Order: sequence, then C-alpha cells, then structure tokens
Amino acid sequence: MQAVVLAAGKGTRLRPLTDDKPKVLVEVNGKPLIEDVFENLIACGASEFILVVGYKKEQIIDRYGDDYKGVPITYAHQREQLGLAHAILQAEPYVDDDFMLMLGDNVFRGNLADVVNRQTEERADAAFLVEEVPYEEASRYGVLDTNEYGEITEVVEKPDDPPSNLVMTGFYTFTSEIFHACHLVQPSDRGEYELPDAIDLLIQSGRTIDAIRLDGWRIDVGFPEDRDRAEERVSEAENAMTEQGEEVVVED
Repeated sequence: MQAVVLAAGKGTRLRPLTDDKPKVLVEVNGKPLIEDVFENLIACGASEFILVVGYKKEQIIDRYGDDYKGVPITYAHQREQLGLAHAILQAEPYVDDDFMLMLGDNVFRGNLADVVNRQTEERADAAFLVEEVPYEEASRYGVLDTNEYGEITEVVEKPDDPPSNLVMTGFYTFTSEIFHACHLVQPSDRGEYELPDAIDLLIQSGRTIDAIRLDGWRIDVGFPEDRDRAEERVSEAENAMTEQGEEVVVED
C-alpha cells in the first residue's frame, strides 16, 4: 500500500527548533521525526512514500533523495499551507489505490498494522487509529463520536466543547473517496481546509469508517516540551528492549 506523509508544515510552535529546518527534521533521540514515520510505515508494508513537502523542502529532498531504505519516494509540493485536506489533495495525482496517511510530526509505538489490516481485509472506506485523552486536552485534536459497532459517526475539529475524549492520532487509511471529499470542503473559520470536514462528508454519504484504538503510545510533537517527552519515551523503550535482549539465555 502507498503511504502519504504530510511534511510541509513550518512548525512555528516548535521554534527555536525549526528556525533553520523543517519540522520533520527535528530530531528525537538522535533521529529525525520523519525517519521514525518512515520506519513505522515500512513495518506496515509501505510500497512507496508520497511525501507532501513545503517549508524548507530542499533540506528534505537533499537528505532523502529518491528512496528511503529501498522504498521509493515521490515528492508533492504544497506551496501554501492551507490545512490537512488541502495537503492531501497535493498527493492525489500520485495515489493509485487505497493508501496510508501519516502526519509527519507524530512518534508512534503501537498497533498501526491493525488499521491497515482493517482496510485491506474488511474493505472499510477508511480506518483511523484513535486514542482517549484527558477531556481538557481533547480540544487540541479532531474529536470523534462512534456508534456501538466502533464506526465513526462524527468528527469535530478542535471543538471548544468536545463531544468525547476520543481523538484522531494522525494515522489513517483511506480509499480514493477521500479526495472527492477534500475537493468539496470549504475553508473553516481558521481559513483552512480541514480534514475532519472531509471525513464528515464521507460519513454523511454513508461510507463506513472504523476506529481502531491505539494499543501503545503516541506523542504529537507540537512544542519543544513534546520533543523532550518523546525523547524520554523512545529512550526508555530502547533501553527496555536492550535489557530484554541481555536477559535472554541461550542453552546448548
């Protein structure tokens, strides 16, 4: 499955870390954010990366060129940062079939493959990895309502009064129907073309959208303190794996 990675943002909230580099090249535990994204997508079977770039895009293109660990990279240029729905449309000419979508500023450790399996095996129109957060934090994200079958019935972008504390995490699978919905989206009060608005159009048209709960953890690296927190979690996870390896005893 192809994988679209959104990596065009300026990362203004991450300053000064992004003064001289695009957000996705900010390092977490010695590795650029985007490489963590690449590794997760490779583990999910990515056949091609379609990388939507914008701010300081030359640094990304010069660094990774035509492939990452043998997986080809195609670059799509978002000349103005006008929201996630607008960013997705920049990838439309290069997408052939169902695809994965990941935001380039998230660090994941968890069950991403479950989302891909739901898309490929059960032929959902879309599937999202979701998680519960404290209610006071929910207004930072796209907030979901679901029915008794786990299907998403409503998505609200950064609401003042969240209908739930279940939020989108930044990893999705879609069919090509998402492009039609993105074309129909109107600018929000923020002046952006919002992905949740496109998803709501899919829901209203009767499409089946499944929510898969995150089994693991995820950090949205939006502020410098988030980067520090991600470094701590990644370091802890790597140390734990090392310790487990040292405890293995091979018997003759």
